[in-house]
Amino acid sequence: MTRLRSVAPAEDADDLRAAVRFCPESGQIWLHEHRMLLVHAEAQAMLRKELIDSLGMERAQGLLTRMGYASGVRDAELARTRAQQASDVEAFMTGPRLHTLEGIVRVQPVRIEIDRAAGRFYGEFLWENSWEGQWHRHFYGTHSEPVCWTQIGYSCGYASAFMGRPILFLEVECVGMGQPSCRIVGKPVEEWPDADRHMRFFAPEPIAEQLLELQTQVGQLRSTIGESQLLGSDMIGNSPGFKAACELLRSAAPSRIAVLLLGETGVGKEQFARALHRMSPRREQPFVAVNCAAIPNELLEAELFGVEKGAFTGALVARPGRFERADGGTLFLDEVGDLPLPAQSKLLRVLQEGEVERLGETRARKVDVRLVAATNQRLAQRVKEGRFRSDLYYRLNAYQIDIPPLRERKEDISPLARHFLEKYAAINGKKLRGFTDLAKRALLSYAWPGNIRELQNMIERGVILAPSGARIEASHLFPCSTQELRAQGLDMVGRIGGGPWEAGRALCEAVLNGTLTLDQVEAMLLETAVDKARGNLSSAARLLGLTRPQLAYRLKRLHETDPVRADAPEPASAEGDASGGSAQ
Repeated sequence: MTRLRSVAPAEDADDLRAAVRFCPESGQIWLHEHRMLLVHAEAQAMLRKELIDSLGMERAQGLLTRMGYASGVRDAELARTRAQQASDVEAFMTGPRLHTLEGIVRVQPVRIEIDRAAGRFYGEFLWENSWEGQWHRHFYGTHSEPVCWTQIGYSCGYASAFMGRPILFLEVECVGMGQPSCRIVGKPVEEWPDADRHMRFFAPEPIAEQLLELQTQVGQLRSTIGESQLLGSDMIGNSPGFKAACELLRSAAPSRIAVLLLGETGVGKEQFARALHRMSPRREQPFVAVNCAAIPNELLEAELFGVEKGAFTGALVARPGRFERADGGTLFLDEVGDLPLPAQSKLLRVLQEGEVERLGETRARKVDVRLVAATNQRLAQRVKEGRFRSDLYYRLNAYQIDIPPLRERKEDISPLARHFLEKYAAINGKKLRGFTDLAKRALLSYAWPGNIRELQNMIERGVILAPSGARIEASHLFPCSTQELRAQGLDMVGRIGGGPWEAGRALCEAVLNGTLTLDQVEAMLLETAVDKARGNLSSAARLLGLTRPQLAYRLKRLHETDPVRADAPEPASAEGDASGGSAQ
């Protein structure tokens, strides 16, 4: 076994320097038989930083470690040629001197024990002026683990190639960790108890498998994007009720079943109907929407079923109805509960027979239409009242989807508001910074009787009123008087959603009716606060917005004036809390 006795003589370093040849004519640098590059340290550091930022710390560590390993294996070829004329230690020191000569780090041997014949190896070195550790700390600050990955990879590759067996070097001290210099220790892999944790950085990552995984993820993202496009850009939400309605919609899309959409005005029933059409096999065929409440009763049948020339006064030309226009596609009947009884009878026949007769015509025309109906009324109640045919109701109600109102979708209000803000800011050519905190609170606290349609209109108004480059304020969204805002449960002065008025109305009524006195209300409030704070007067005072002495005084006065409480022990004195703590 050969041990290190002294630092290698300077002539060995001179021999290595002589092996470096510069060729200005060809623009090449050679180290023995290997072409070298002279690279700016800062440029190399920037490349290293970009790798870390792009791949992440762990993946970049593996890549840089393998790069260093390949460089070390190359330098070991030169060391093996020198080993024929020198001892094992002197030949091994070729690598550390090359590392120094190449400007990577100044290597100082501490202890080297080598027996190549027996395969025994131990090496300990100090690194000074490590470019890798210094630049890592420059970009990322002090690190919790060693960071000279390229250099440690070089040491492992060089020693392994020199010894002909795997040698693992670990950095036990590092300037990247805030220490004055780096120190490395190397020995055969099997002699390290946690070798597996470090050897994984030398194994090339299965890029093909990663690409396949990324391809799968891209496919999933594309399907998600495609699904969002099918649902529609305005159909946004993660609330349980909304997601349940969307899931019912997806299940019904491939079939021909008639769908009944139920929900208040403005919840987006037509958006759901259009999404159903886009997800169905009929997506390439027409989607025809009819608002039954917007068409006069005397014209409704002509609009739905068509009219022949001369069928009535003013019918100058034959015209197909909405059913014929939607042939092969989807017909959406909004506010179907407002259909008059005669139109209901004809609608039922169309659904049963699959054919229509224009007004003034005797022959039937075959139509293939998927019907989607919607209403904000209780059809079952209208059936009981005799204003809606029961057989048509059961026909339409084959597949019912309830769309929740916006007030039951609180978690969807913010993303919907942001979506409408981006939409109308782009339409109006404005750049806005979002909503003020008060505007956000108002959006979440408002009852939204008009649902999403009201929210959409309100955001559009806010975008128009807000100055470019600013935020939308509550006054831009709710341009009402203070009295009107309070009537809607919104007080922009700071009380939103009714503030204390709605919650305390019953208590006020009890005081005004003589059921409770003001002293009793104060006593209830004080004792509840003390109970909630578990006897801690300081905490109870903070809950009430009082100082601790103020609360102690009120409690003392309460016990003095109330004979029942006077016999009970006080919850706390003015000098300390019930828990024994001092005044805070």
